[in-house]
Amino acid sequence: MRSIAAFLLLGAAVLPSLAGCENMRSDPAKATRAYPFNLTQARVAEIQVFNDGDAMLIVNATVEGWTDADVWLNQRYLHRIEKLSAGQTLRIPLDQFWDARGEGPFPGGLLRYYPPTPIRLVQIQTAPDAPLIGLKAIPTERELDLAQLKKS
Repeated sequence: MRSIAAFLLLGAAVLPSLAGCENMRSDPAKATRAYPFNLTQARVAEIQVFNDGDAMLIVNATVEGWTDADVWLNQRYLHRIEKLSAGQTLRIPLDQFWDARGEGPFPGGLLRYYPPTPIRLVQIQTAPDAPLIGLKAIPTERELDLAQLKKS
């Protein structure tokens, strides 16, 4: 009985340290440029963006496409894409997004310390000085449930 209690005590001490292993994702070598707050968003394209666990899923059911464009997440994180063609579905792992300090969003996971970064605002930019094009971020059921709880 004593050994079981000792095992449980050890597990209670080790588990929080395992969860804390995931600190701020940081790699200064992957730092990008800062979000262009001085630019406007020209329009919103009829392109939907979904949270797919540890990735962003962009569903382009339109006839327009882009090459060599930047995808901005939540006015902070940046990822360069080679191409988003008309009719294409593109899956981008969240661990490929970086900000101006070399920090990345939290994709989530079983032993995560921080909650996953929500996908709220997604924009495409074709050049560093070009206006932004908004995409339609679709909230997950969990996000909708949390929003409903906050209202009540």
